[in-house]
Amino acid sequence: MKIAIIGAGSVGTNLHHAFALKGVQTELVHARPLTDEKTSEEAIKQLPTADVYVYTVADHALREVVAVVHAPKALHLHTSGTMPIEVFGEDKPHAGVFYFLQSFSRTKLIDEWSSIPCFIEGKNIDDIAAIYSLAQVLTSRIYEANQHDRERLHIAGVFSNNYTNLMYRIAAEILQDTHIPFEALLPLIDNTAAKVHFMAPKDAQTGPAQRGDQAVMNHQWEILKATPYAELYRALAALIEKGRSHPDRPNE
Repeated sequence: MKIAIIGAGSVGTNLHHAFALKGVQTELVHARPLTDEKTSEEAIKQLPTADVYVYTVADHALREVVAVVHAPKALHLHTSGTMPIEVFGEDKPHAGVFYFLQSFSRTKLIDEWSSIPCFIEGKNIDDIAAIYSLAQVLTSRIYEANQHDRERLHIAGVFSNNYTNLMYRIAAEILQDTHIPFEALLPLIDNTAAKVHFMAPKDAQTGPAQRGDQAVMNHQWEILKATPYAELYRALAALIEKGRSHPDRPNE
């Protein structure tokens, strides 16, 4: 089976690396020349012939890149959490979604994929079976997910990953005018992340807003009021208070 990965960014590079570790050779293709006015014609001619084309390009470029690949017998897959399967038109009757829920980087390639969930969708039963088999090369955690579910999964990923990392960034900035390094927070961060492996996030919630300690919250808001984070602090505290299920839990 010949696999071409179109898009040499973080996702494409990691997939290329992961398949190589499993002994599956893929050809990694830079997507930009395919849509560049000066180089597109020659780049399209040099596209490899493959059984599977995996598109790992940004959502805003996906339709344009897909349109220049003409291989009606091949299986075409995108790796987006938000783009619909309909991005593949009638000229690509075998198509689907091959979406791994993970944060990827070109500077730190992932070697172990067995615990990374893959969410798949296909135009028909045969396509789904083919996508499932391809996913099994890398992971056993495979789920069928339609557009509705995948969109909400992606939003959940934004909150649990991107926005959580933003909180780390804010915490680091708050500590900048102290003698305390960000590393001092790492045991707390690690313990909080570990807890949600065996308890619901709602039950793992701690802190002054969870216990309704208005005096502490008012004092912390006063410290933050000259920063861009004061209103964010207040808004997040209000959300925690609204969902508080154990207001009398002590010493949290």
